[in-house]
Amino acid sequence: MRSDVVKNRRSLFLAMGRTREEISRPLVGIVNSQNELVPGHIHLDDIARAAREGVIQAGGTPFEFSTIAICDGLTEGHAGMCYPLPSRELIADSIEAMVLAHALDAMVCVTNCDKITPGMMMAMARLDIPSILLSGGPMQAGKYRGEPIDVSRVVELAGKLERGEMTREERREFMENAAPGCGSCSGLFTANSMNCMAEALGLALPWNGTIPAVFGRRRELARYSGIRVMELWQEGLTPLSVLTKQAFENAITVDMAIGGSTNTILHLMAIANEAGIQLDLDLFDSIGRRTPRLCSFSPAGNHHMEDLFEAGGLQAVMKELAENEFLHSQVMTLSGRTVGKIVAEAQVKRRDVVHSIDDPYDTDGGIAILRGNLAPEGAVVKKAAVRPEMLQHRGPARVFDIEEEAVQAILNKHVDRGSVVVIRYEGPRGGPGMREMLTATGAIVSVGQDGDTALVTDGRFSGATRGAAIGHVSPEAMAGGPIAIIQEGDQIDIDITARSLNVMLSDEEIATRLAKWTAPPLKREAKSYLQRYSALATSASTGAVLRVP
Repeated sequence: MRSDVVKNRRSLFLAMGRTREEISRPLVGIVNSQNELVPGHIHLDDIARAAREGVIQAGGTPFEFSTIAICDGLTEGHAGMCYPLPSRELIADSIEAMVLAHALDAMVCVTNCDKITPGMMMAMARLDIPSILLSGGPMQAGKYRGEPIDVSRVVELAGKLERGEMTREERREFMENAAPGCGSCSGLFTANSMNCMAEALGLALPWNGTIPAVFGRRRELARYSGIRVMELWQEGLTPLSVLTKQAFENAITVDMAIGGSTNTILHLMAIANEAGIQLDLDLFDSIGRRTPRLCSFSPAGNHHMEDLFEAGGLQAVMKELAENEFLHSQVMTLSGRTVGKIVAEAQVKRRDVVHSIDDPYDTDGGIAILRGNLAPEGAVVKKAAVRPEMLQHRGPARVFDIEEEAVQAILNKHVDRGSVVVIRYEGPRGGPGMREMLTATGAIVSVGQDGDTALVTDGRFSGATRGAAIGHVSPEAMAGGPIAIIQEGDQIDIDITARSLNVMLSDEEIATRLAKWTAPPLKREAKSYLQRYSALATSASTGAVLRVP
């Protein structure tokens, strides 16, 4: 097909100044998500340029085109947060349209932040042409009076100011230093979690997840990625060649070991769906129960991605896992090497960052799957970021049908200590778009209640969230899940250790309330795309992907 395109449209290529020699070579898409709104993407023109040079060096002809990129941090706490998760499908669809419409031979996907990386990996699996994922790299940690900091703590500063623990000048100084430059935010939030998942799945070259954005080695990796995609074209190695069930099991294991964002569950399911592989929450649960957590990154701990880079990269963690038979070492990657061969060259250079199997931070993984009568299809919590005293908690429900109302109640001290804040109608269909509840969890921390107040929602959380924050409650309220019939004062029982989430009501009472329930109108206006997303989105328990109508 590609040869027909070149033959029939040669004059259009020549109109763009391409030579006959160039258009006789493999045509390689450089999918560049750079824009001026996202700090993780502000520098991607530089990364894309290095990838282009690699493609040219290896005998291909690059054609750059763009896709959208939304900054989750800039959408927190308002209706704009309805858009990031649905944008994942838009990104995959737009890449499909460009690549198939122009019959490209291969592509390099230049990405960095939260929904862009999984959206591009979904497109890689869907199109199954020689391709490779390339991230722009993590931001370096900020410094506040000699201590490393990041943006995850900014949402908590209002409470410190009110309690007299920080002056306005100190708050301004903290905020001005929390994000020092370009790159994906420096903790193990969703962006860095997913860039590590790309590496663990074998869709990106080693070091993709950890080389800081400002380092020369990031540009070197970009050039090698351009070269490698041409080798993939020659070898006929495509994403579906490496996206096996065992590759996903490896990625989930790595995710549990590093304590990644809960959003990784949504995204790994979505990528697997494109690859024709069935993942379910039971698989995440079983792997999480048996995989020790070897790292502690912000927001759960004080380390940042630059520390993992210094410790030997993600492959240092994978080496520790593989040598103790937690990984399928024979799995092939797009680097052309198996996982076993990659980790054989790795070294753990900082044991304070990457603990050994014999000395883990925790005996099980950083993410836990909860089930019970409040979440029959499951719920998700970042166990690694929960204070020990909150692993078991029972308290009366404070119920809100939209995040903004909950935030105001928390900040105005209308939520008693020991409560369980329930925020519903924020799921994929009800949000619509399954908003992050970072502003709400930040408010709980801000008022000093993270040691005794929990939050349960059918929405999701930022990777920067910490505390007893249980999300992805499924079925969601808009689908008639039990969370829809919770009333003020109902006792909610959370046992993260036992993996349970229940409301202290009889089955008969739940059934009676559900029989009287009717779906309310959406709480906020939904424009055309959000209307379509709300109508077609599946449950969070299956990745919040779009059903084919």
